[in-house]
Amino acid sequence: MIVLNGGSSSGKSGIARCLQAVLPDPWLSLSVDTLVDAMPLSLRSSDAGIEFAADGEVIVGPEFAKLDAAWTEGVAAMARAGARIIVDDVFLGGAGSQQRWQKRLDGLDVLWVGVRCDSAVAAAREVARGDRVAGMAASQADVVHEDVYYDLEVDTTRREALDCARAIAERVTRAQ
Repeated sequence: MIVLNGGSSSGKSGIARCLQAVLPDPWLSLSVDTLVDAMPLSLRSSDAGIEFAADGEVIVGPEFAKLDAAWTEGVAAMARAGARIIVDDVFLGGAGSQQRWQKRLDGLDVLWVGVRCDSAVAAAREVARGDRVAGMAASQADVVHEDVYYDLEVDTTRREALDCARAIAERVTRAQ
């Protein structure tokens, strides 16, 4: 299993797609966006679910937390059943978010990857994408990495997703 952690617009999804292309075996790519997109619309703008404030802050409520716990447990179950999985997440709680995953992935072989990107570059990508709340990339760029342990870090500020994916794939194939 590969867990990619980085702020919004840092390049995690692009790296995940590239990893699927360069790794020798089939890998599933799942992201926190997969979870959010699967939620009912009523929870995407509710204090019980997940809210995106005008300044880019992400506010997570109790119903989202319940669904997230079930989702992470389900992802871990797929990995235990033999699926190779790339998870693209945003550790809004820094080390606490990683600990949530570590608890669920206990006993599995996991490569923890930090995906860094300069906040100004991520903010420019955010504007170019047009599908994110302005300010999310800048507010998340550093906080998602606070006290998080990584086996490998990549920086997409000046490095293409494919180059980052190749570095990650090299580490995965060496470990197998």
